[in-house]
Amino acid sequence: MIRLKNEQDLDGIRASCRLLASLHKELSSWVREGMTTSQVDAYVYAYIMDHRAQPAFLGYMGYPASACISVNQEVIHGIPGQRMIRDGDIVSIDIGINLEGFFSDAAQTVMIGDVDPEIKKLVDVTRECVYLGIKKAVVGNRISHIGKAVSAHAEESGFSVVREYCGHGVGFSPHEDPQVPNYPSKSANQRLRSGMVLAIEPMVNMGTPRIRHMDDQWTVVTADDRPSAHWEHTIAVHEDQAEILTAW
Repeated sequence: MIRLKNEQDLDGIRASCRLLASLHKELSSWVREGMTTSQVDAYVYAYIMDHRAQPAFLGYMGYPASACISVNQEVIHGIPGQRMIRDGDIVSIDIGINLEGFFSDAAQTVMIGDVDPEIKKLVDVTRECVYLGIKKAVVGNRISHIGKAVSAHAEESGFSVVREYCGHGVGFSPHEDPQVPNYPSKSANQRLRSGMVLAIEPMVNMGTPRIRHMDDQWTVVTADDRPSAHWEHTIAVHEDQAEILTAW
């Protein structure tokens, strides 16, 4: 069931999204070579708690950390640990915040030091994909318009989109209906309505779109071990254009 948000609800979600946006802005310049992914997660946890909020992912369905931190060939749901971030890595950081019962969700891929030009192109194209999808998130369009815009740009650029994972509704919980695939789908193709709040999140691979799961039952990696990038924003659907609630 899709839960529409009224203006009072949106105000609460906006506050949560502003906090998440400020955290992502800090991380975009703070994360660097020589850190471990667990150090990044500790920073995320402290930042959220210091602002009297809760990490939405910590304990969610058993997830053991505040942030999903996925490096290079890791697509999503990377569990922070002792992995060292190195020059040339790309680091995808996905975070959710619960602020007084209102949830936000956003991700970015940070490039560390001297990144290979083709990998940099992957990150740039993935970021472009999220904004092209957001442009289609207006009243009267369908969810498939978002996925078509995302997949068309990724594939025209020589990359592929992950199909097993997708965007989703958000606001009252970390994940809500509807699903928002990053490709046109007949099975998830509701008409967009005012009051919808969506997390649009392309996951784009350099090679095959196929994935596999690691033994920890969380970390998703590319089947060919080539790099993957991930960008995500929480948006509100309006008549003329989407409102990007997590912009930083």
